[in-house]
Amino acid sequence: MHIAQIGTGRVGRPTAYTIMCAELADTITVCDTKLGLAEAFAEELRHVTASLSLDVEVVACEKDEDVSGADVILVSAGKPRTPGVKMTRRDLAIQNGQIVRHIAESTVQNNPGAKYVVITNPVDAMAMVFKKYSGAEFVISTGTNLESLRFRSGLARALKLPVSVVEGYVGGEHGTGATILWSTVKINGVSLKDYLRSVGKSLVEYEIDSYMKSVSKLIVDNIGGTEFGPAASFRDIVRAIIKDTNELLPVAAPTKFEGIPEQVFVSVPLKLGNSIGDSIYNVLSAEEKIGISEAAEAIYQTFKTVTC
Repeated sequence: MHIAQIGTGRVGRPTAYTIMCAELADTITVCDTKLGLAEAFAEELRHVTASLSLDVEVVACEKDEDVSGADVILVSAGKPRTPGVKMTRRDLAIQNGQIVRHIAESTVQNNPGAKYVVITNPVDAMAMVFKKYSGAEFVISTGTNLESLRFRSGLARALKLPVSVVEGYVGGEHGTGATILWSTVKINGVSLKDYLRSVGKSLVEYEIDSYMKSVSKLIVDNIGGTEFGPAASFRDIVRAIIKDTNELLPVAAPTKFEGIPEQVFVSVPLKLGNSIGDSIYNVLSAEEKIGISEAAEAIYQTFKTVTC
């Protein structure tokens, strides 16, 4: 299995490292246009293979078109949010859209049949850009899988429970338009409502929502960027694709909404494996569907600013 990581910055490096340590690849290509960066990072990965006795070939390149023969390609190249500056992921759209378009047009020829996972922010609109200019069949964005991990973490702490017993998803947009899908929440397999009633607890939902949406800014402002949480999230997505697990993950895939002329990459938990399976949209509550459709409209408007 050949996995390529295009963009080896603060997110790309820990992602490639985490994927390699999970033993998901026989070959890993790391690509970055900054002179010397990809090769230096590749050397570090080779040292890790020696430590873990992993027979993984590590390839480095500085041109997107030199990525060749990959089965799965992760795209994280682009400008990140600036620490301490009030900005959203949507503010990165125009500059990062040009980068993503170039990667889409440069990689598709040398990687027939590759599956693309877009990470570059604003990730959902960037996945739409990638799909438009690559024409690749399998394109997803990492969507709200990371928000879902943050949500479960915050909910577990609020309820004073181990996170392993908490299930639940976030849908919509990665960022401002994320919406907690409360109907999907279960504690040890029991619905949240029934669990709270059985133990006599209550929950202030807006506090969990606020945590889920604001914690990334806390990390960016104090560390400079998010790293390990995203890496773990993206590892989970890649593993589902490679292992063909068909597990429920809230990634963003093309979805048609009334009133929007094109399919929009918006997050709804769906069965992800070697192919993009069915989502659970139809079983969500009316309020949750409204939140997702509003996120879809916002994503589409961001996409239009890049492609108009």
